[in-house]
Amino acid sequence: MRFRKLHDWDLTPKEAVALQRQLVSQVVLNRPDKRPPQLIAGVDASYPRFSNRITAGVVVCHRDDWSIVESSYAVLDSPFPYVPGLLSFRELPGLLEAFKGLKTRPDAIIVDGQGRAHPRRFGIGCHLGLWLDIPTIGCGKTRLCGEFAEPSNERGGRSDLIDKEEVIGEVLRTRTGVKPVYASIGHKFDLVSAVDLLLDCAPRYRLPEPIRLAHHFVNESRLASTEDA
Repeated sequence: MRFRKLHDWDLTPKEAVALQRQLVSQVVLNRPDKRPPQLIAGVDASYPRFSNRITAGVVVCHRDDWSIVESSYAVLDSPFPYVPGLLSFRELPGLLEAFKGLKTRPDAIIVDGQGRAHPRRFGIGCHLGLWLDIPTIGCGKTRLCGEFAEPSNERGGRSDLIDKEEVIGEVLRTRTGVKPVYASIGHKFDLVSAVDLLLDCAPRYRLPEPIRLAHHFVNESRLASTEDA
């Protein structure tokens, strides 16, 4: 898969924050293409604690039955440190290498992380969406910022995630009686459509199928790359 270069990666944390503030205005907060996405990619990255060697992967699956259409992974050493709010600068170089290995261009991407539910409104979902120019949704397992009222306990329960009087995402219960996920726009999505898609992608488990499949794929790939080393 081909895509344009957005910027260089040789940045300090201070420069990365400045770049986030520069790029956030390019995020599209609606769905230009209203056709329901059929090929949906999930992405994830894995690395041992205190290690800079990152295994990043993408799995493209079909929305009809969640069968895997294609998958790709890359292993890179990231020089960027772990800094809360700057996750994309650590993980995206590997994820982009994984996307280069794909022949299939997905209709939408679900990221295991935040989109606009971020202090500077520019989480990894926004960053990846801009690089690839593909509709992207952030689906975080934990909250990075914002306040909310607990959603109803039933599947489909949701409530606004609010930061500085702005709705930055939705807290979504994908399974009755389990912890919610934190949904937000990454790029080229509106929040209502993003939440509806995430719920449709989570028919059985807390995490949407594309992310769940990507998580398993990346962990298997990391183990395989370690054995081959």
